[in-house]
Amino acid sequence: MFFKKRSSPALESTPPVHPHGHLGRRGWVRVSVGLLTIVLIGGSLIAWRVVSAKKEEPKKETEKTYEFAKSDLAILGPVELGHVIPISGTLKPVVQAILKSKVAAEVAKVHVQEGEGVAAGQVLISLDSADLRARYDAQLASVAEMKARLELAGKNEANNRQLLQKNFISQNAFDAVSNSAEVARANLKSAEAQAAISQRALNDATIRAPFSGIIAKRMVNLGEKVSPDMPVIQVVDLSRMELEAGVPVSEIPGIKIGQEISFTVDGFAAQRFQGKVERINPSAEAGSRSISVFLSLANPDQALKGGMFATGKLAAQSRGAVNSIPLVALREEGGQSYVFVIEKAKIERKPVSIGARNVDLGLVEIRDGLDAGAQVVAVRMEGLKAGATAIVKTASTEVGTSTKTPV
Repeated sequence: MFFKKRSSPALESTPPVHPHGHLGRRGWVRVSVGLLTIVLIGGSLIAWRVVSAKKEEPKKETEKTYEFAKSDLAILGPVELGHVIPISGTLKPVVQAILKSKVAAEVAKVHVQEGEGVAAGQVLISLDSADLRARYDAQLASVAEMKARLELAGKNEANNRQLLQKNFISQNAFDAVSNSAEVARANLKSAEAQAAISQRALNDATIRAPFSGIIAKRMVNLGEKVSPDMPVIQVVDLSRMELEAGVPVSEIPGIKIGQEISFTVDGFAAQRFQGKVERINPSAEAGSRSISVFLSLANPDQALKGGMFATGKLAAQSRGAVNSIPLVALREEGGQSYVFVIEKAKIERKPVSIGARNVDLGLVEIRDGLDAGAQVVAVRMEGLKAGATAIVKTASTEVGTSTKTPV
């Protein structure tokens, strides 16, 4: 008899474990770790986005308000500028000369020193003239010889003319004698010309002052060899001085010949010198686009010297009243002039085109960019920017009340 073995109920209810159908203990651990990692990464990402978003939010700055007194503002309006043109330059004598040697010789004597006054025709430098005098003497002897020959040729010509008239000689014979006389006359003229050249060279060995003045510079010393066209000495006349100044082309219409100007000169701070416009160059300089204006001033006591720096103000012809503001209100950046104005209680930046300036009055002409009556900020304030709120204090505000008037 055979019996079937019965299984335990607990064993019968437990299904068999398939190798790929369910997770073991290690599998569950791995799954848990993976889920935790995902959660942490996601949380970190969310936190990073929140922080980044906060950083990207612009910080709102507190709008700055500027308070101005009435005296801090200037009203654009017409003003008679009495336009002046600044003039500056280096003084130089109107009459001056650098004397040069005309002959080749050795310096035999120097009669003057630098800074010494001289009169016209005074001997300044003597050159060795021994060779030059010998040449001149030789030319004089040649002249004497040619004169003797011409005298003899003249006598022969006169005698032969009488013989020709009596038909004692032929015409050809007389022509030969007459031709000899003509040659003698030409030779005499040539000898006299050579003598004149030699005499001039001899005279050139003595260098004289061409005008009364002062020795400004001496270029040679005793015993030095000089050659033709070599500078030897400079003479200046300080009684009249000249200043050359470059003036913008736009200012030239306001300058006239004979117009007077007052100068100050370095070293003479308390003294003013009077001059006038002497000449105006007809063309502008290519690089600077300015025109040279020459001004002269008398210097009877010769206090002014060449090379001194002078400055002056030339009053240009008035163009009438023009819209102007204080110079302190004008600002510049990158070559562009601009001002700050107050419009509707706000500070605005306005580019402007400027014209004439009057430094003495502290004013500048505004040609374009502003309307008459504009309120211009005429004080320097730290950090002033366009767009800021502007408040103009009334008189009552300035004495202690709290009333403020927006513009």
